[in-house]
Amino acid sequence: MKVQTEFIHQRRYIQMLIIDSKDCENIDKALKKYKKKFEKSRVLLHLRERQAFTKPSVRRRTEVLKAVYKQQLAAGKFDK
Repeated sequence: MKVQTEFIHQRRYIQMLIIDSKDCENIDKALKKYKKKFEKSRVLLHLRERQAFTKPSVRRRTEVLKAVYKQQLAAGKFDK
């Protein structure tokens, strides 16, 4: 049993999720594999990012703020 889906990636080419499952395997396990693979491909995240345009300066600013936060977290300035 093969499950294939197609979706358009940001660079305009088609990616496919292919799940190979044995004939004796039930559909629930195949769906679980599909969902896991879909989450790892981060397609939904890319689609949500592309819903609204963010200026490059805003994108850079958020990346810098995230990096500063991660450094402070690693230095032990914040409690978890």
